[in-house]
Amino acid sequence: MDRRDFIRVTAAGILTAGVAEVAEPSRQRRPNIVLIYADDLGYGDLGCYGSAISTPNIDRLSREGMRFTHFYSASPVCSPSRAALMTGRYPSRVGIPSVLFPEDTYGLPLTEMTMAELVKSKQYQTMCLGKWHLGTIPESMPTNRGFDEFFGMPYSNDQAPSVLMSGMQVIEEPVQLDTLTERYTTEAVNFIRRCADSPFFLYLAHTFPHIPLAASPRFRGKSNLGLYADVIQELDWSTGEVLRCIQDCGLDQDTLVIFSSDNGPWFQGSSGGLRGRKGETWDGGMRMPMLARFPGQISRGSVFQGLATTMDLFPTVASLSGAALPEKPLDGVDIWPILSGEKPQVPRDVFIYMRGWDIQCARWGSWKLHVTRSNTPAWAPMPAEGLRNLPLPQPELYNMERDVDESYDVAAYNPGIVADIWNRIEALVATFPQAIQDTWRETLSLRVRNTPSGALPVEAE
Repeated sequence: MDRRDFIRVTAAGILTAGVAEVAEPSRQRRPNIVLIYADDLGYGDLGCYGSAISTPNIDRLSREGMRFTHFYSASPVCSPSRAALMTGRYPSRVGIPSVLFPEDTYGLPLTEMTMAELVKSKQYQTMCLGKWHLGTIPESMPTNRGFDEFFGMPYSNDQAPSVLMSGMQVIEEPVQLDTLTERYTTEAVNFIRRCADSPFFLYLAHTFPHIPLAASPRFRGKSNLGLYADVIQELDWSTGEVLRCIQDCGLDQDTLVIFSSDNGPWFQGSSGGLRGRKGETWDGGMRMPMLARFPGQISRGSVFQGLATTMDLFPTVASLSGAALPEKPLDGVDIWPILSGEKPQVPRDVFIYMRGWDIQCARWGSWKLHVTRSNTPAWAPMPAEGLRNLPLPQPELYNMERDVDESYDVAAYNPGIVADIWNRIEALVATFPQAIQDTWRETLSLRVRNTPSGALPVEAE
């Protein structure tokens, strides 16, 4: 392969090989899974993604594993993104289309299998640390959803009442936020040590950098870039402590460590040059950092430039743990063949971007099609007529390899691609609950009223 062919292949989303070959699996035990999940961390907030913030421990995951460049959350806000992560299904399928509040009397349905319940079928020890945000009614809490232990906050740190829980018991109110990351880290290290002799699943869902921000005294002011960067550096320290514990316990060759985030940055933080932020379906709201390290199984320094999503982690964990998949169809796909280097890519359906119940965009290969948009950005004051989702006068098409900030609509030059993606959206919508289908049809019925000068948009054949 010459240099031009190499560039062409990687641009098509094929795996860039690392400096080491991947060993054939020879594990004597099922692999441990450590999933570190930040809250509101932007695509551009880590050193390995171009940030000015020093994150050497998290960057180590990139150097010693795989970095993803087009990895997406299933939602631009907290609860839905976590519902998708835990189930491998779009959040609107599982009844969590928007943010949950402490007073809500529902949560992630018991009819949905969580990732923790998945691996419990293979006798994994399981712990949820940090933010849960999938319901506060007893049956929805972590210890009733497959986790043996829970230590953390049941929802976001800007919601009231501010409580820290151990299992089902409130142990602190209000929460002392400046020591929270340190306490999560201590609990994580202790759990790993306790479970060193059996396979375990640790879900470390950090409270930060969701606002209000807080850092411990030894990190406050350390970055010289403000409190937000201080918080990121403490998360980096925490990741280093977890990696050190895994190594000290002799578990490096038995442990997959994944690092990602739930959605884009809110008021502070970097989207890495992507357009949009938290709450929006521009890529800045939904494209996440994603790093995976598994010595001997994932090539060092490898980069995957194709499409992947948080929903893919559920079937991937099922594959690694040997657990049987639930009967309900998944929207994620097993990406272990990509992580292991067995295949350069895996088959997948079109990926849709949703805000609440509304389908707004779809990604297919390097193309992203915008079909609807909210009448106000997520960060703007609510208009008098309320939040509405409206069809665009004409679908907008962006090439996400050449136009990362979605600035140049090329739909008029690619009608066949527009029609193809539109038809894929229609086929996928037909598999969703009736409420989603009805919302989609109702939105499309507004097209004429939303079209300037009465000109009708081009319909997909």
